[in-house]
Amino acid sequence: MIKIGQSVIDEGSRPYVIAEMSANHNGKIENAFEIIRQAKLAGADAVKIQTYRPDTITLDSSLPDFQITEGLWSGKTLYELYEWAHTPWGWHKELFNKAKEYDITLFSSPFDNTAVDLLEDLGAPAYKIASFEAVDHQLIEYAASTSKPLIISTGMANETEIEEAIDVAKQAGCTQLAILHCVSGYPAPAADYNLSTILDMRNRYGVLTGLSDHTLSNTTALASVALGAKIIEKHFTLDRNGGGPDDSFSITPSQLVELVQGCREVWSAVGKPSYHQKDSEKDNIKFRRSLYFVKDASAGTIVNEQHIRSVRPGYGIAPKFYKELVGKRLVKDVSRGTRVAWDAFED
Repeated sequence: MIKIGQSVIDEGSRPYVIAEMSANHNGKIENAFEIIRQAKLAGADAVKIQTYRPDTITLDSSLPDFQITEGLWSGKTLYELYEWAHTPWGWHKELFNKAKEYDITLFSSPFDNTAVDLLEDLGAPAYKIASFEAVDHQLIEYAASTSKPLIISTGMANETEIEEAIDVAKQAGCTQLAILHCVSGYPAPAADYNLSTILDMRNRYGVLTGLSDHTLSNTTALASVALGAKIIEKHFTLDRNGGGPDDSFSITPSQLVELVQGCREVWSAVGKPSYHQKDSEKDNIKFRRSLYFVKDASAGTIVNEQHIRSVRPGYGIAPKFYKELVGKRLVKDVSRGTRVAWDAFED
C-alpha cells in the first residue's frame, strides 16, 4: 500500500492514473498550467513533471557518445535535447501552486540529488524514478531516504537490476514502494509490452505493480488493468502535433478522458471471483429453462413424460431433476402451464 496525497493505492483500489507532462509544455508555463487543468478535467489522479537541468543530467559535449543519431531526436546532442525539453526549476513552485488550485496531485521525477532537495522544499508528496535512472542506486537511495512514496519505472532493466533497485530503496527506508512495467521506446509497439510480465513482477517482487505506457493508444494500458496494474502512467499533451520533444507519442485531452474512464470500467469489470446471480440478470430468468406441467393432472396421478417438460421460463424446478420426478405421485391437482414445484409430489 502507498499513499500519495489523499489517494491510497493498494491491491483493492481502482487504478491510479498519472498524466506525465514531461516536455509537453514546450517551453511555455501557460501550456504547463493548461496541462494541469486538462488533466484535472479528465479525471486523472495526478500530474507528473520532471526535475532536471541539462547540466544535471548530462555533459555539454559533442563527442560521439553524446550524439543522438536515431529516433525522434536524431541530430541533437544529449545536452541540446535536455535544454529543449527540461522544465525550468523556476517554474516548479508555480506548478505546485497551480495543481493545488485545481485540486490535483502533482509530483516529479528527480534526476539527481539537487532535484530531490528542490522538491523536498516544495513539499512533493512522492517521487518517481525514471526507467533510465533505475540503475542509479545513489539517486534511488537519496529519494528513498525522504520516506516519501517511491515509484520506480523498469524500462530496459532486467530481473536482477529491478531487484537491486527495490533492495536499495527498502534499505534506505522506503516503506511505500511501487514498480512500473515499462518499455523505453518512444513510441513503443504494443507487441513489445508482454503484459503478462506485470503478473510475474507482482509475484516475484511482492510490491505494487503498474504500467508506464508509451504506446500510441490506450489499449495496452486498459489491458494491463485487467492483469492487476494499480498505477497507469501516460505522457499527456495538449496537441499531438505541437512539435515538442514528446508530443508525437503522448495522448490528448480526449484520450485521457477515455483512459481514465476506461481504467475504471475495466477495474470494475474485473472485480472478484463470483458465481452468484447478478442484479442485471434477475429480469432475464424468464429466458432460462425449467420444468413446467404441460398437461392437466389430478392428485394421485403418477407423473410420466407427457406431464412435464423443460421449457422457458426458469421459475420452476431445474431440468436436471426431470428423471427424478418422472414416476412420482402427485399429491394435488395441477394444470397445464404451471411451474413444477416439489410440494406437488409425494414425499
